[in-house]
Amino acid sequence: MAKILIIDDSPTDVRVFTTLLEKAGYSVAAVSTAEEGIERVRAELPDLVIMDVIMPGMNGFQATRTLTRDPVTSNVPIVMITTKSMETDRVWGLRQGARAFITKPVNEKELLTCINDLLPSAA
Repeated sequence: MAKILIIDDSPTDVRVFTTLLEKAGYSVAAVSTAEEGIERVRAELPDLVIMDVIMPGMNGFQATRTLTRDPVTSNVPIVMITTKSMETDRVWGLRQGARAFITKPVNEKELLTCINDLLPSAA
């Protein structure tokens, strides 16, 4: 069972994503800050990270850059999910190392397809 870590400060979004992902057969954990997320990724090396962009303190762009430039965590795929819908935001997120960039509200099928593409042997 693939492990997915959600890094998002919105309890509502975390609940929605957790329900969706657990129903699809994934093991899910969540943290509410980018700093805590970086620590958890380094400690647990999940199979995939779902990263919000707008969070207090460090934002998702900074956290993604930190994780993708760290040799220990650089192979963990990151899917950015955000309300930031400008093309420049998408390009910037991908330049920071995200493997995918999805805008909220999230289409359930789109998210699961994206995750399955990044984790071909998972669920």
